[in-house]
Amino acid sequence: MGRSGVRGEGARPRVERAADHGWDDTVYEGGPGEGGGARQGDGTWPGDRGDGRTATDDPERIPGSTGVPDEAAHGVSTPEGKPGGGGGRRQRSENRGGGGPRRPRRRKRRALRWTAMVVSVLILGTAAAGYLYYRHLNGNIKKDDLNLGEHKAPEPTPNAAGQTPLNILLIGSDSRNSAENLKLGGHKESVGAPPLADVQMLLHLSADRSNMSVISMPRDTLVDIPKCVDKKDGKVYPASTIATMTNATLGRGGAGCTVATWEKLTNIHINHFMMVDFAGVVDMADAIGGVPVCVDANVYSHTTDGKGSGLKLKEGTTPIKGEQALQWLRTRYGFGDGSDIGRATAQHQYMNSMVRELRKNATISNPGKLRALAETATKALTVDNGLDTVMKLYDLGNELKKVPPDRITMTTMPFNYLGARVVPKPGDAEQLFRLVREDIALDGKDKPKKSTPEKLSDDPAAPDAQIAVQVVNGTRTNTLAPVGGRATAVTQVLTGKGFTRATADATQALAEPKTVINYPSVDLEGDAQRVAKSLGIPLSSVKKSTDVSGVTLTVGADWREGNAYPKKAADPKDDKTPKSADALNGADDSACMKVNPNFTW
Repeated sequence: MGRSGVRGEGARPRVERAADHGWDDTVYEGGPGEGGGARQGDGTWPGDRGDGRTATDDPERIPGSTGVPDEAAHGVSTPEGKPGGGGGRRQRSENRGGGGPRRPRRRKRRALRWTAMVVSVLILGTAAAGYLYYRHLNGNIKKDDLNLGEHKAPEPTPNAAGQTPLNILLIGSDSRNSAENLKLGGHKESVGAPPLADVQMLLHLSADRSNMSVISMPRDTLVDIPKCVDKKDGKVYPASTIATMTNATLGRGGAGCTVATWEKLTNIHINHFMMVDFAGVVDMADAIGGVPVCVDANVYSHTTDGKGSGLKLKEGTTPIKGEQALQWLRTRYGFGDGSDIGRATAQHQYMNSMVRELRKNATISNPGKLRALAETATKALTVDNGLDTVMKLYDLGNELKKVPPDRITMTTMPFNYLGARVVPKPGDAEQLFRLVREDIALDGKDKPKKSTPEKLSDDPAAPDAQIAVQVVNGTRTNTLAPVGGRATAVTQVLTGKGFTRATADATQALAEPKTVINYPSVDLEGDAQRVAKSLGIPLSSVKKSTDVSGVTLTVGADWREGNAYPKKAADPKDDKTPKSADALNGADDSACMKVNPNFTW
């Protein structure tokens, strides 16, 4: 990814002519969706089940005469990595419980969460209608640190053309720390409580900008939250000692802790985040002029005890907006099994349909309306410092719109239920994460990539008896405890093979899906590869990392037993998207929500 171009303080305002799903989840007030109760200090709930300066009106024309920003003038790199020139531009650089009745107003603020994020990006970047961008919009945008954790996932290797992929974490916050947000839902008892990241979606834009993948993670997913340090006040949030719902990450210093948790879980390098709450966002619902959605039967989301979104639609396709769109986005009762998973599927359909409508430019064509919407969008956003100006958001939008709808794939992280919560599904979840890490399109339409032989290190390995190896137990998973004594057992295997300086680290038990050998510097690469070869571990599992001080073998969940590394774990990779990811193509306008028979009319 190219460097972000930052305009100088003395720069004058300019006219710029421009030609993401999530879910809205209701906050748990009991089991999923019910009950009441007050939030505790740790963000859980009792009874748990399981540039910005003042604007001027002195615009300056964009450099050049094409009506689009001059790339060389703003330091934007082309896909070839050179300033200016032809070609497309590259991007700059709960648990809750308790009793009591449900309060329907609490849910309003959440239903536009995903809409706000997507419209924020698309309006600012992909609308092909003319629009004036004013400098003061930059002052609307709130900024925060990108990553508050200690672990940083490695940056991806550029492709043959020098291009790198772009990963953006989209977060929807349920914060009620303002009067505006309170009006959109919730009650005064929740004011001041830590915010929750109830919507989390990772948007992956391929290096060649040919395709886009989105992974959404259910808010109820139990994860290991790393140590996070709030850089604003220096407060330290220790790593969680038990698996904790992922939405609690936002209350541990901010969005940067949510980013850190994703990087730890997926080992995917995240370039940016965008977060939205609901103050000033409701008016954006009608910006798209109606989004076509489909149900396979008449549906009425309502129960005899007053639960449900109130959505009432006839069988077939209906364009929805305003309150009806809000109802669609928060419907649980009526779709699928009545869980957050069914609601996420409905939101996938809504997202894809909305993107198609925006691309038609049939609903947002009035410059004045676009200006008002941009004001709303920028006020609703919190971003990392790499996206802190309208120009950077504009550039991001231009990158995103290069992808045609039929190359957009929406997925949900594969999961298993664990009581009322969910955990990443062993095998399938890691498979999905690996495909994104390796920039493999989830729609299966990538051109076959030439297989390359494993590259041996230029650094010769020391004799086996002189190679110091630390062995760590990484067999713990979200559903399985670590295998006791596993590091010691593998250390004995290494010792038997002549690695007499191998030692077991019994002080930690990590969660590593696949066995990996890390080394801190190039002078130890050859040693690390020698260890891998002796155990039959593929060289692709040997990685440089600044998190270790010497050659470190972490025995993963793929090697929980036996003295020999499993042959299956070393087999050639399967680059297919797991069926359990419930993939939906962005061009699929035939998708129709399956209605629960108990909610028909």
